[in-house]
Amino acid sequence: MRFPKFITLLFVLVIAVFGVAACGDDDDEGGGGGESASESEGGTVNVYSSLPLQGASRPQTTAMVQGIRLALKQANNKAGNITVKYESLDDSTAQAGTWTPEATSANARKVAQDDNAVAYIGEFNSGASAISMPILNEAMVPQISPANTAVGLTTNEPGADKGEPDKYYPTGERHYVRIVPKDTIQGAALATIMKEDGCQKVAMANDKEVYGAGLARNIEGSLKEQGVALAFNEGIDPKASNFRSLASRAKGEGVDCFVFSGITANGAVQIFKDFSAAIPNAKLYGPDGVAESGFSDPKEGGIPASVAEKVKVTVATLNPESYPPEGQEFFQQFEQEYGDKNPDPYAIYGYEAMRLVLDAIERAGSTDKADVLKALFETKDRESVLGTYSIDENGDTTLTDYGVYTIEDGELTFDKTVKAGA
Repeated sequence: MRFPKFITLLFVLVIAVFGVAACGDDDDEGGGGGESASESEGGTVNVYSSLPLQGASRPQTTAMVQGIRLALKQANNKAGNITVKYESLDDSTAQAGTWTPEATSANARKVAQDDNAVAYIGEFNSGASAISMPILNEAMVPQISPANTAVGLTTNEPGADKGEPDKYYPTGERHYVRIVPKDTIQGAALATIMKEDGCQKVAMANDKEVYGAGLARNIEGSLKEQGVALAFNEGIDPKASNFRSLASRAKGEGVDCFVFSGITANGAVQIFKDFSAAIPNAKLYGPDGVAESGFSDPKEGGIPASVAEKVKVTVATLNPESYPPEGQEFFQQFEQEYGDKNPDPYAIYGYEAMRLVLDAIERAGSTDKADVLKALFETKDRESVLGTYSIDENGDTTLTDYGVYTIEDGELTFDKTVKAGA
């Protein structure tokens, strides 16, 4: 008796399965059926960030991650009907105190191998992106940098190195966008303020990384356009114990201004101290690569106050009052969430990076990274916390404003906005 019952039951189940399938086909063909469970739920995607969470940049990158998390929390972990999961990755090591090629490539490979990954927010350093970009390009994972400014990552304009940007895109297709202005803008901004400050002859040092060397070329070209003499542009050994001989050379050549093109971890504090000692009346300048407490605050190992009073720094962030209403609201929301009334200037870039990712996913209406990538490059006239911007065909933002900061009591203090054209 059991055997016949089993056959009967199996027959009923088969009929039921085929009946359901047939009904589904009829609904699809007729166009009147409802969404499937997977369609109505929208699916789940993964978003990662890769930032140096140890070393001199830690205050900045911690604020960035907080901004990223705030944006996701405000969206209830959703982009339309798609659930978004976020994981923060570290591209630095405690021993190095900054990003490393090994940590960066490991992060990129991890994300490239994740079939559910639709976005990679990073890197913080342009040199790190030079490592991660080709890996992510092979997998065509959309990459959004909240901080990179090196020209060669996206174009072959002045400041780019040989083979840039093509070597970062082995597939021949673009996967990378950034929401900060590139260094043609920052180089022009630095040259503009040096001209305004009356610099007659400038000495420049760069750390020889992708970011520092490229920006130095942009500064050099912009100084020439401004009619300001450049004594030299010297690549340094970031691990050197001091730079007194270079500072002495600058003094001998009658230099009255010095600009460093590089990041804090690559000897920035020592070189500013040495130039300040050798040429006490010299004006000193730095880019966004040193716009962090590890450079500005002596309590964090930064430059002493006697040097800081001579320094101006450019960074693509403004004071809260200079942002549109959405941006001003962000600072209020950030304080409510984290109790920080004056967050690091880069917090807003972490926030906008995630907001842009969520917007692209929602516009794509898909969990397919190819659709999300297409939506990113179709970003036009986006009204954001940073202002209204578009993403061009190279992956660059149309924003151009740079902030000029001085240093007071170890903190970067907004001075003014420089509108410099490329």
